[in-house]
This record gives sequence, C-alpha cells and structure tokens, in this order.
Amino acid sequence: MIESTPATIALCSLIVIGTFLFWEFVAWFSHKYIMHGILWVWHRSHHTVHHHALERNDLFAVVFSIPSIALIYYFSLVVYNPYWIAVGIGIFCYGLFYVVFHDIIVHQRIRWKPANRSKYLQRMIHAHYIHHSRHTKEGCEAFGFLYAPKKYEPSDFSFRSDRHQTQ
Repeated sequence: MIESTPATIALCSLIVIGTFLFWEFVAWFSHKYIMHGILWVWHRSHHTVHHHALERNDLFAVVFSIPSIALIYYFSLVVYNPYWIAVGIGIFCYGLFYVVFHDIIVHQRIRWKPANRSKYLQRMIHAHYIHHSRHTKEGCEAFGFLYAPKKYEPSDFSFRSDRHQTQ
C-alpha cells in the first residue's frame, strides 16, 4: 500500500492539475474531430436553436465521465493507487469546470451571469459565441472550452443572457 506522505500528496496534486490541463486538449480534439465529425449526429443538437432542457449532445458528458468514474472506483476500491485516483479527480475537475463555464455561464442553462467578467472570461465566451455563429459541422472555429487565443478577444463585449441567443 502507498502511504500518504507529503511527497505523495504533492505528486497527486500535480497529477490532478496536469490531467485537468491535458483534458483541455482532449476536449478540443474531440470537439473538432469527433463532435464536428463522425458524431455530428449527437452534436448537431447543440448548434440548433431549441427550448428543450436536454440535448442529444449531453450524451458526451456521460461518455466523458466514464473514465473518471472508472478510475476513481477501480483505484480506490479494487486496487488502491492514489496516482490513478488523482487522474480520475483531474478528469472530474475538468468536467465540473466545463459544466460551470460552458453550460451555465456561456449557454445559460441555469441563469447566472458572473458580476466580474475578466478579459479572459470575455475572450472565452466570445470565442464560443463565434463557434456557435455557424450551425453546420463545417466552417466552425474556436473548438476549445477553457483556452482561446488572443485573436478572440472582443473589442466590445456583450453578454448574451437568453439561452437561444447562444445556440
């Protein structure tokens, strides 16, 4: 059994952070090549104006949660390994951050506008609005969820508070 030493805790913390950052790449790659590719049949619902609470696109959240659940379950209950648990926690943290940023702040699935919108947050939201300006799988840009290059920094930012304006 691996002991919980300060070194183990520090290494696990770094693994959580590293996994979180790596999942931005996983999300970008999946969004660009899978969601706007072979699984457009699921993702199309996210680029369509509607008033439903759920979308077929929400199946991706279920699929992306499986590695996190499996890692945390297996490596805490079957074969204890804190390093793999840290990977599962990193994936979970990315998913949580994604839900808050993408589903709540950008798409207003739960109405909440952050009072302080930093330049970073404005750039991320604006990039996602640009992504949703196209309702087809071709010709889209800005596939990231937590990172957008400076070229997406808006000169004049306006927050879209109605969900249908963000689709």
